[in-house]
Amino acid sequence: MIIGIDLGTTNSLVAVWKDGKSQLVPNGLGDMLTPSCVSIDEDGSVLVGKAAKERLQTHPERTAAVFKRYMGSDKKVRLGQKDFRAEELSALVLKSLKADAEAFLGEAVTEAVITVPAYFSDAQRKATRTAGLLAGLKVERLLNEPSAAALAYGMHQLNSESRFLVFDLGGGTFDVSILELFEGVMEVRASAGDNYLGGEDVTSAIVDLFFQRNKLATSLRNNPMFMQRLGASAETAKRNLSAGQQAKVQIQLDGNDLSMDIDEEALDKLCAPLLKRMREPVERALRDTNIRANELDSIVLAGGATRMPVIKRLVTLMFGRFPTSEINPDEVVALGAAVQAGLKMKDAALEEVVMTDVAPYSLGVEVCMRLADGKSSDGHFSPVIERNTAVPVSRVGHYRAVDARQTSVQLRVFQGESRLVKDNILLGQLDVPLQPDGNEEKAVDVRFTYDVNGLLEVRANVNNSTESHVLIIEGNPGMLSEEEIRQRFAELEKIKMHPRDTLEMRTLLARADRIYQQVRGEVRSWLSVQIAEFEGVLETQNPRLINPAKNKFSDMLNSIESDSHLHSDFDPQPN
Repeated sequence: MIIGIDLGTTNSLVAVWKDGKSQLVPNGLGDMLTPSCVSIDEDGSVLVGKAAKERLQTHPERTAAVFKRYMGSDKKVRLGQKDFRAEELSALVLKSLKADAEAFLGEAVTEAVITVPAYFSDAQRKATRTAGLLAGLKVERLLNEPSAAALAYGMHQLNSESRFLVFDLGGGTFDVSILELFEGVMEVRASAGDNYLGGEDVTSAIVDLFFQRNKLATSLRNNPMFMQRLGASAETAKRNLSAGQQAKVQIQLDGNDLSMDIDEEALDKLCAPLLKRMREPVERALRDTNIRANELDSIVLAGGATRMPVIKRLVTLMFGRFPTSEINPDEVVALGAAVQAGLKMKDAALEEVVMTDVAPYSLGVEVCMRLADGKSSDGHFSPVIERNTAVPVSRVGHYRAVDARQTSVQLRVFQGESRLVKDNILLGQLDVPLQPDGNEEKAVDVRFTYDVNGLLEVRANVNNSTESHVLIIEGNPGMLSEEEIRQRFAELEKIKMHPRDTLEMRTLLARADRIYQQVRGEVRSWLSVQIAEFEGVLETQNPRLINPAKNKFSDMLNSIESDSHLHSDFDPQPN
């Protein structure tokens, strides 16, 4: 069985192709969404998902979130006494999703289709594949997120012909893809995006505004617990604005209550710079396909951040029509990943479905240009594969050494659209030796091969010789060697995952700890007693006592959190 996984910045989901359709898999709490959070518990076990998210505010030094943005880099996050790379944290999330799928299916799972932002670089894609390996999964395919959304959406329209645009705004990334659907073929015509633009940036903008309005010292930004609590309150306010016209951000600081009212107008103004950044990828994709906005049949929303009214208004104004969200934007990518898993398994129900994709960015090498006055200019970008070329693709660029006396050529490989390489992304370099013959001009053929997973291979041949030189990424901190992957796999195997069957209770306790730190006075003392008594019931391991106690404890926590005047009005009831 191959599963489909949407490995998101904020939330992750897993789905399977079963009984001729995509089916979402619930986690241990019965939820479809698993927060992409990891925490190290006091006993050394790993908590993933909602339990970890609850600990972001109470144990920030032991908890991590939004680490997807660090994929493909050497940035490390310290949890407790151990440092983790982004792919290791992602692997722990994947292991949790894998366990959920195995519980749902009743069989072992070893293969997966994992989605990535369309604009993820080669290093970020390889890091995602590594995360899968560290989780014990063979990654059958890395599928672009908007392409996955299109697969889920297109399954309802296989017998029609249409052009549509997928507007995919998640927690940390933004992608846009234009597709054509005809006779069961879904063809991606163009993709564009921004790997550092998403719903988390809106939350950060609200936090910045809170600092300004309350005139807070910038040194508070170095206080992890305060920033996590403020971020959580800002996130809640953002979500409340999706349902109403006004919301409040509030937090305690040194016993004082700080607050800020924010309305739709203020949020629109706050988001203006972010919305401007969203326009550029959309316009680029339309230009590359030579399709005008009014020629599109529909606009499909994907990603949880598209729930925000400000985003829906932007899309409506941009395209002159209301977007469609027939499928839950939070779930559409995972459902599409399951369709791709079904295609990989050659399910009979998908025999007539074909999916094609493109390279979302240009790939090439650094060259030196000769100018008319005989001088030369370094640092120019020479594309070998242009953006939005259909994949898989293999192209050759022909280059010559600057000087016939050269004994080697350093090929520096870049990704991007800028004229100068300094404004593009360095993927790696390949040192090609040349024969020390000063009389013969040395030509180098550079072949770029880009596969359906978005992974790049570069080979160089000198003067049509049979000897090939294959790209070795040197100095790229985002890459792990095979030996390092094996070592980290062994280390992660030693880490104990929190038992799935007790996850609900651990999540309740993590939530209670968070609320305890937020309240004061009599409520705090009373809550401390309730937590201790609930822990005592759990220690009995008696289901007949635990189940009613769990429900009562959960209702009590709901009651506390639903009271907007917590400190003055809440009246704890004695047992």
